[in-house]
Amino acid sequence: MKSISGKKFAKILEKNGWQLLRVQGSHNIYCKPGQTTRISVPIHGKKDLKVGLLRYLMKQASLSEEDLK
Repeated sequence: MKSISGKKFAKILEKNGWQLLRVQGSHNIYCKPGQTTRISVPIHGKKDLKVGLLRYLMKQASLSEEDLK
């Protein structure tokens, strides 16, 4: 799995129905209508997310590797 930036992951979340709830420091907090799950995505400029964190966020959002393309 190739790592991507937090900004790019945030755009993928929005494309899949997640809405930006609030911004807290350098983290964007997303929620999906009808669900209680909240996802915190670190946005640190162009810095890529580490693979472990990316997999964890994908699992929370029920996304597959195909959704990242």
